Amino acid sequence: MSIVVSEICPSWTTFFGFMGAASSLIFANFGSCYGTAKAGVGVCVMGVMHPQLIVKSTIPTIMAGILGIYGLIVAIIIGMGITNEYPLYNSFAHLAGGLCVGFSSLAAGITIGIVGDAGVRANARQPKLFVGMLLILIFGEALALYGVIVGLILATKGSSNKCTVGAPTS
Repeated sequence: MSIVVSEICPSWTTFFGFMGAASSLIFANFGSCYGTAKAGVGVCVMGVMHPQLIVKSTIPTIMAGILGIYGLIVAIIIGMGITNEYPLYNSFAHLAGGLCVGFSSLAAGITIGIVGDAGVRANARQPKLFVGMLLILIFGEALALYGVIVGLILATKGSSNKCTVGAPTS
């Protein structure tokens, strides 16, 4: 299979596609790691006072761990869409999709980490705060879901232009 180069398919377009896949996974994992670490500290501190609440208090760390899966899914979809005949339009769509998922998951991870840390500590002192903490965590996770939805739409959006020499550019 030969590599085709034209105005709509320059040889450097794969760079943007691979950057989309990488940014999807990297930023989502940053968010996941931060959320897990921050909420995990709260679980450890709370576990000293009330060891019976440890399992119930791991919900924020589980929610933070899901963020990395979002980035992985979109990175795989983007990676599968990168071929030798790769239009410029697709490369930019894949970059935008990866950035949507990555940055949305990063923001959600920061939210989940901060709320999870404070929430599990507060829940140890006042059990009635559990539902409130859970609602705030769900709203934080929704930020990542918005990014995944838009990222998937962008990652699966393809150009009908074929990469052939002399193909129309409009």
